Amino acid sequence: MKFETPAGTNPIDAMKVIGQAVDRVDGKLKTTGQAPYAYEHSEIPAKPAFGYVIGAGIAKGRIASFNAEEARRMPGVLAIVSAKNAQPLGKGSMNTAKLLGGPNVDHYHQALAVVVAESFEQARSAANAVRITYDRAQGRFDLVAQKPGAQPLTGNDADTHTGDFEGAFASAPVQVDQTYTTPDQNHAMMEPFATIAWWEGDALSVWTSNQMIAWNKRELAKTFQMPPDKVHVRSPFIGGGFGGKLFLRADAVMAALGAKACGRPVKIAMPRPLMLNNATHRPATIQRIRLGSTRDGKLTAIGHESWSGDLPGGGPETATQQTRLLYAAANRLTALRLAELDLPEANAMRAPGEAPGLMALEIAIDEMAEKLAMDPVKFRVLNDTQVDPEHPQRPFSQRNLVRCLEDGAARFGWSRRSARPAQMREGRWLIGMGVAAGFRNNINMTSAARVRLAGDGTVTVETDMTDIGTGSYTIIAQTAAEMMGLPLEKVRVKLGDSSFPVSAGSGGQWGANSSTSGVYAACAKLRDLAAQSLGMDPASVQFADGEVRAGNRSAPLADAAKSGELVAEETMQWGDLGRKFQQSTFGAHFVEVAVDFYTGETRVRRMLAVCAAGRILNPKTARSQVIGAMTMGVGGALMEELAVDKRFGFFVNHDLAGYEVPVHADIPHQDVVFLDEEDDKVSPMKAKGVGELGLCGVGAAVANAVYNATGVRVRDYPITLDKYLADLPEPV
Repeated sequence: MKFETPAGTNPIDAMKVIGQAVDRVDGKLKTTGQAPYAYEHSEIPAKPAFGYVIGAGIAKGRIASFNAEEARRMPGVLAIVSAKNAQPLGKGSMNTAKLLGGPNVDHYHQALAVVVAESFEQARSAANAVRITYDRAQGRFDLVAQKPGAQPLTGNDADTHTGDFEGAFASAPVQVDQTYTTPDQNHAMMEPFATIAWWEGDALSVWTSNQMIAWNKRELAKTFQMPPDKVHVRSPFIGGGFGGKLFLRADAVMAALGAKACGRPVKIAMPRPLMLNNATHRPATIQRIRLGSTRDGKLTAIGHESWSGDLPGGGPETATQQTRLLYAAANRLTALRLAELDLPEANAMRAPGEAPGLMALEIAIDEMAEKLAMDPVKFRVLNDTQVDPEHPQRPFSQRNLVRCLEDGAARFGWSRRSARPAQMREGRWLIGMGVAAGFRNNINMTSAARVRLAGDGTVTVETDMTDIGTGSYTIIAQTAAEMMGLPLEKVRVKLGDSSFPVSAGSGGQWGANSSTSGVYAACAKLRDLAAQSLGMDPASVQFADGEVRAGNRSAPLADAAKSGELVAEETMQWGDLGRKFQQSTFGAHFVEVAVDFYTGETRVRRMLAVCAAGRILNPKTARSQVIGAMTMGVGGALMEELAVDKRFGFFVNHDLAGYEVPVHADIPHQDVVFLDEEDDKVSPMKAKGVGELGLCGVGAAVANAVYNATGVRVRDYPITLDKYLADLPEPV
């Protein structure tokens, strides 16, 4: 099925199951411990051995010597695999560095070997007995130092120019020209990278924790230089990913190498200190933003330049992408620059691009509003656009940013905010409010599903879509139930298996809308089969209350499969509506903070997100996504930062004791509002993604609230008290 024209009325519009705040269908499994995660599976052909990965002790250089003789003699040791004795490996297209290093070392904690033993403790003990010496090379670990040599990009990441930015900015009567920085950050998901791998002849099977099953299968095949049909990947439950598990990582490769070496299944779970340096992270950025405005508040020039770094062959943090679409201005410039660094690999972390980009842009917008003596909400509303600013002939499919801002302001009590900073006080606390726009592009991904109708009237959905804690099981079940006219309990959902049809996978805010569209397409085909089986006209039947109805005739849906199971498989593909209409999601974030006069301690007191993201498939699971994203935004604003040792090239705080993330005590009540809307130009579901939108803009809303409370502007994240304590107003 191909989505080529705006969606008309269809079975999803009944909204009997879709759109309802349904509890998670997998909730009981998770809360009772019955949902097996990657490290916990027992459906394997033999007793597993345990692997322990040895990470590089330098960031750049070569292995001078590798001595594992003592380790090999230790109790329980079955195999030690390194580049010296491993089979020749290829390299997947989606990882920048090799997942097995040696003799060259590309980054700190790059996997150099795996020790396999009968127990985890024996493997760990033997790994500590392996002696490696290095010839250390000079590395590049400081983005600021490498910034002058950063290079422009080509293709989709090339510089953009509209109008005469330089001329318009120079002549603008009101200007903002500021630089903002965001630090390296990590996903810090609860479940570690974990895999159980085994070989049956020349076929490889893995239980793993990965967001994108088809990508993982393809990359494993490339790495082991084998046919993809010889690789079986399963990942039915995932304990968080946030982009860190989009790609094949070293746990899967090292488990597979260890399993081949010892002839048994091998299970690996990465220790937390290895995770933060071995796997991917969000890279630091340096962002310069220039805004030019008329005195009455109309933006005439918008310029956004961003610098980030990655290993050679890597890519940039695309922090300018929202700036191309969020506000109107005739003269525009965006530019990305990429520096080569020898830090661990930089790659996607939740809402890559927009999340760090909005942390800078939405402070700059507030700074301009202050210069103009305009309310920040009104300034944003004044500069709204209903068309792509770079291509004015291309409208947005739907854009309700103004309503998000105005409805949010009314609900939050924005009128009580003091326009002059550091004026609202409660005892020893300075009180401030901040706002920021939220923006995240909509992405559609080809997605397929298989649906089966059994003789008892149950429908089973099979797709390799994953559930990373976001509610995929539930919204897919709701989609099938709505399409087939069944109660939710009559639908079974099977996910995360590469033997199932290839779906969108979980990432980029594309998962929900794309995967349910694939299920919609498969169910549309199953409806036709069921109608034909019952001798009814597929064009005129209705499916409701477990029955199939046409005119005066009706029959139980189960009767359609009396002669045998009906099976339908279909793929949802996309036409060119995404080129004709700019498809995006919008939001407004409001935050109230309190800052202690004496200590500088910042406490977030209230948060509100108003989201416009098409039809909301399940308000309960969508709200969970958004409040989780808002929490991550508080972390990015106030505490999250990978501390780089610029002498030796590693992240010092590589565990959850040193890498601080928000806990329950840091987060107040969070209010989430979804605008009632449907976007018929996006999909037959008329939905868009929402999870990452909940993060985009939150950091800036917190930063703007801290400024409103204290009168001290901090442009370098995270906004820790050492950056403003000395400049706080005197207590009164």
